[in-house]
Amino acid sequence: MTDALILIIEDEPQIRKFLHVTLAGHGYRIIESDTGTDGLSQAFTRNPDLIVLDLGLPDLDGVTVIGRLREWSAAPVIVISARDREDDKIKALDAGADDYVTKPFGAGELLARMRVALRHRVMRLSGKNETIYEFGRLKIDLDRRQVFRHSAEVHLTPLEFKLLETLLHNADRVVTHRQLLEEVWGRPYISEIQYLRVYMKQLRHKLEDDPARPRYFINEPGAGYRFVTGE
Repeated sequence: MTDALILIIEDEPQIRKFLHVTLAGHGYRIIESDTGTDGLSQAFTRNPDLIVLDLGLPDLDGVTVIGRLREWSAAPVIVISARDREDDKIKALDAGADDYVTKPFGAGELLARMRVALRHRVMRLSGKNETIYEFGRLKIDLDRRQVFRHSAEVHLTPLEFKLLETLLHNADRVVTHRQLLEEVWGRPYISEIQYLRVYMKQLRHKLEDDPARPRYFINEPGAGYRFVTGE
């Protein structure tokens, strides 16, 4: 989807120019805004395929912009920000951002995150959801609720499987502790992070070749977890 329309909401001219040149050079069409208010207006009128958003805008906080976008738009939002505190990442992701890239960042990292977000958007719009996943020697069949590692079936408890399924549906994206706890255990458990840590440890031991150095189940410190497909 290299001809996708990308909205850049960034108030620093040099960074905005860098993003424009980089993304246009990879075939993306670009719209620019330097304030949150104008960005929201552009998003409403132009309906971009993806939004790259800075949190430190002069008029509105980026988290506020995400919240307003999510009232009517499902377009993927990738946050770029110099804020690297864990609570800033959590607020942005819980507000509805699809990913978070900390400044300074490389063009390759941002482009990879964009490809993932755009692929998820296409799948969502088509109404298609993958049911069979294969990553190296790991195979997961969601319909049959079966998991295989090195061709041997691995038994997962219902909660382990639900956690795995939630991560797979958000593959390569950060899913916050709160989002995972609410999806798997329910709203009353959104503060029980220890539950999540215990079950993530169990999944790693069952599905990773080296649980101490996981390939798939990656911890995003203080924020949540990401299932990495290797793409």
